[in-house]
Amino acid sequence: MPTLQLKITPPQSTERLGLLARRLTDLSTEVLGKRREVTAVVIEELWPGRWFIGGRNPRDPTAMLEIRVTEGTNSVEEKEDFIAAAWQELQQQLGPLEEGSYVVVQEVPATDWGYGGRTQAARRMTVPVL
Repeated sequence: MPTLQLKITPPQSTERLGLLARRLTDLSTEVLGKRREVTAVVIEELWPGRWFIGGRNPRDPTAMLEIRVTEGTNSVEEKEDFIAAAWQELQQQLGPLEEGSYVVVQEVPATDWGYGGRTQAARRMTVPVL
């Protein structure tokens, strides 16, 4: 049940935003093993003049992608692979990115978040152990 929040500048077409959402969902499923049907992607576009790197407005496209996953559900290697693949996808869709663009994997304890009104910890307790 990952949530992905992407902030980008400059603004993009509706078609490009949809493609980004689909590809980021694909990557969370393929690389991190997350369930597509509960993956949420939110994209926020910022106009030039509202993003600063090193105290200046960047000349190239800029992105900050944050994905939240349940703590302990992915290995270090999987997270590294996701960061690399997401960076590549963002550059493919937006063009060469400013170096001060970021991809962040945030791990959240299972007791601290959930969906459908239930925490991830509560879901684990109802899953039969094989």
